[in-house]
Amino acid sequence: MEVEVGRVTHYFNHLNVAVLSLTSDLHVGDTIHILGHVTDFTQPVGSIEIEHHKVVSVKPGEDAAIQVIEPVREHDKVYKVVEGIFEHRGA
Repeated sequence: MEVEVGRVTHYFNHLNVAVLSLTSDLHVGDTIHILGHVTDFTQPVGSIEIEHHKVVSVKPGEDAAIQVIEPVREHDKVYKVVEGIFEHRGA
């Protein structure tokens, strides 16, 4: 299952760094899925920086920079991949 956590606001192609505007928590180690018109890939969050300072998590409303494995574009949506949350249905 995936939960939207924000959008890409900037991309620095010479650094492979995306700046995200977040609407939900994000932590180092989370797996994210970045999806846009031509963008579609999943990766783990290896590090997060806020104003050039490394942090382990960010809260809603904060802008954070992360290194990405593929180019992204402004307005691409960012989803957190949430494992183990399933709706139980009786047989």
